[in-house]
Amino acid sequence: MIRILLSGCCGKMGQAVAAAVQNRSGCEIAAGVDAQARQMPFPVFSSVKDCTVPCDVLIDFSHPSLTQDLLAFITENHMPAVLCTTGLSEEQIAAIHEASRQVPIFFSANMSLGVNLMVALAKQAAALLGEDFDVEIIEKHHNQKVDAPSGTALMLADAVSQELPYQAHVVYDRHSVRQKRDRREVGIHSVRGGNIVGEHEILFAGTDEVLSISHHASSKAVFAVGAVNAAVYLAGQQPGMYDMSRMLADQKKA
Repeated sequence: MIRILLSGCCGKMGQAVAAAVQNRSGCEIAAGVDAQARQMPFPVFSSVKDCTVPCDVLIDFSHPSLTQDLLAFITENHMPAVLCTTGLSEEQIAAIHEASRQVPIFFSANMSLGVNLMVALAKQAAALLGEDFDVEIIEKHHNQKVDAPSGTALMLADAVSQELPYQAHVVYDRHSVRQKRDRREVGIHSVRGGNIVGEHEILFAGTDEVLSISHHASSKAVFAVGAVNAAVYLAGQQPGMYDMSRMLADQKKA
């Protein structure tokens, strides 16, 4: 039985992860961490430093302000971690990579299998269409999401930039740009409203034709299930950085 420590357990994503674990065997939520601690079916600690329950792997859906403490905890306890919190700074991402030298870390801006397939398709399209098509990314989320653009939109931008035949630069919206579109830019546009779970679309706009690749999430369950799958996979792995593509490749080999 894989024992999971769930950071951000009282939030919406934390509750979705707890529900996903209830629907499968081989793992359990052994303990949770949340600053807004309340009654849950497992022990909940207000700080990860206070956790005394033995656990095998951490899943984090909390807040960037807790990242430093979480990294210190997992390295001290040699605990694998699935880090799903978005809105991290470049310094925090660098610290995650540094910590992965000591413990296995699964790090992805989006835990959906569909989104990761979308990223792979977008890379193929960028490589084939090259500089003849403009690239624009539109992301939509609920009105409670605090970071913009989404981590997934940035992941898409990074992915296509690796395949484009030029040095691309990102432009966020266009309200401050009073000029024609630079052919080497990748545009990102954010929409916040209602209870949209998550929608992402990447456009490849050429002359007289447009290719659109999109993904729509109907509930948070797709991200929760992905995180639990990653946690089960990560337990027992060697130190290093892991993501969805590596997990799928390893599972295919097995």
